Amino acid sequence: MTSLLQPGRGLIAPLTIVAAAAALTATVASAQNLDAGKSPERLFADGCSTCHRSPRGLAKGRFSLTLSWFLKDHYATSSDSAKALAAYLQSVDAPPPRAAAKRGARPSKSAPRPPKPVQSQ
Repeated sequence: MTSLLQPGRGLIAPLTIVAAAAALTATVASAQNLDAGKSPERLFADGCSTCHRSPRGLAKGRFSLTLSWFLKDHYATSSDSAKALAAYLQSVDAPPPRAAAKRGARPSKSAPRPPKPVQSQ
């Protein structure tokens, strides 16, 4: 009878089983990022459009960092996709730039109309 403390044939089989189990769990533990390589628009379409018709108004003036943390904790699969989605939501949420407004120029006001004449009966 051989002891576990002495090397011998009785120790090879259990070590082989432990090594095989460690190798199998190491390969299973690596997960795939299904959002890798997707554009922020695609991320919104795949994950958010079932509940939200439009991305407008979802950022609601939040800071980029807190919005990406929220998305990472609740919806995104990685911090990179959460940051990209947060940047997209903020870019859509921003008001469109004014084309007519230029630095130093005043907006043109329409000329006031004269009052309607009073009709006597």
